[in-house]
Amino acid sequence: MASSPLSFSLTTPLHSYKLNTTTRRPIIASVAGRQTKLSSNDHEASTTTKLPIREVPGNCGLPVIGPIKDRLDYFYNQGRDAFFTSKVQKYQSTVFRTNMPPGPRIADNPEVVALLDGKSFPVLFDTSKVEKKDLFTGTFMPSTELTGGYRVLSYLDPSEPKHALLKEIIFFQLKSCRDQIIPEFHNTYTELFESLEKELSSKGKVSFTDPGEQAAFNFLARAMYGTNPVESKLGRDGPKLISKWVLFQLGPLLTLGLPSFIEEATFHTFRLPPSGVKADYQKLYDFFYASSSIVLDEAEKLGISREEACHNLLFATCFNTFGGLKIFFPNVLKWIGRAGVNLHTKLAEEIRSVVKTNGGKITMSAMEQMPLTKSVIYEALRIDPPVSLQYGRAKKDLLIESHDAAFKVKKGEMLFGYQPFATRDPKIFERGQEFIPDRFIGENGEKLLKHVAWSNGPETEQPTVHNKQCAGKDFVVMISRLLIIELFMRYDSFDVEVAKSPLGVAVTLTSLKKASF
Repeated sequence: MASSPLSFSLTTPLHSYKLNTTTRRPIIASVAGRQTKLSSNDHEASTTTKLPIREVPGNCGLPVIGPIKDRLDYFYNQGRDAFFTSKVQKYQSTVFRTNMPPGPRIADNPEVVALLDGKSFPVLFDTSKVEKKDLFTGTFMPSTELTGGYRVLSYLDPSEPKHALLKEIIFFQLKSCRDQIIPEFHNTYTELFESLEKELSSKGKVSFTDPGEQAAFNFLARAMYGTNPVESKLGRDGPKLISKWVLFQLGPLLTLGLPSFIEEATFHTFRLPPSGVKADYQKLYDFFYASSSIVLDEAEKLGISREEACHNLLFATCFNTFGGLKIFFPNVLKWIGRAGVNLHTKLAEEIRSVVKTNGGKITMSAMEQMPLTKSVIYEALRIDPPVSLQYGRAKKDLLIESHDAAFKVKKGEMLFGYQPFATRDPKIFERGQEFIPDRFIGENGEKLLKHVAWSNGPETEQPTVHNKQCAGKDFVVMISRLLIIELFMRYDSFDVEVAKSPLGVAVTLTSLKKASF
């Protein structure tokens, strides 16, 4: 593909913004929606094109040497965003060949065709064109010993018989807990903010990381399983056990701030042994098994063993949902905190006015009357999606279009997309590098929602048993809105300090200004 060079700076300063006041459509949180068929025009992978056809540029270098060089550039010499930007500029194309970590000795074949624009990227969602089997973590798959010996739902392609059954179990769980979500979120995050206030008052600042993760896990357990983990054998160990378990799976894809030669000689080159986290995982499994009887009963009716169902529930709750909140909630605080008092005031006014009009209660219908609140969450999901990397293997020969050219991809080739580049594409999103809180308000804003793809699919579509879109897509959007609502029901404004962390950012609160109106 021929493409003008793109600049993907992550340090673009925030600018002032003007709030829109045009009409809005309601966006309903649901558990599962109808299946949406994707046309060939959606993914530009048809057999004809009006664009010039190019060979995919780039090469992966010599065996072993090329993948290791790319890995070092990706993690250390350049960093992830600069790594991709340099290749876009080198090849004058947002579609090119490269290697993706971890490479030798963990991944047998690290070679991918990278799709780094908003037009080519969506082909990764079309399961008629790409296979998703064992590609959840990319060019390697962690040992199934880390998931009880089972290939859990995230690693299954929709064509596999168990995919529909296991996703149906997740839908059942979400449906069964829907009445508990709003009250349990309120209870849990009231406790969180009260504790943060006390520590902030005594120390002058307070980290959101550990208390925020504890609150997220407590909420999920209380709302989805009807169990307070603090009152169980698990106590307050849940988040730490999960973080260790996730490290054993994602270690080859992370940097922990250790000297590069240590990281390279250990978890970038060798898999951490599952035995090192076996006892921790068993503690988590025992907790979920004891708390999931209703869902496990339903699983048995569908022909899935209680054991397999429990391992899937654990993965969906701890890896997918808790892991996503661990990344995304600090990102929400980062972007809103940096946006400043003007946005804070508008959010507080909108939220408090709607809640007052609805008799002081927070309900789904009330949340639909908060257009700025909804837009802010979509904008945070757009600019900082909690899952950055997507993969798919071409099921057949494809012709994939970027904005400027079409590229022939052969059956069996691995396709890779870096979502932050796709969802900041300047040919789709004006000022795409900036956080614009009211971007998705009004008719024109709503049209852009199809390009928000954090859930492994467009925001305008719904997860079904036939696709790979996140089963909890609308659940995550709803509780993210609840975070903002709880925050601005209590406070007029807040200030943050932001630092890097292995997964996302670490946020420290430096002020919480209590509600004055």
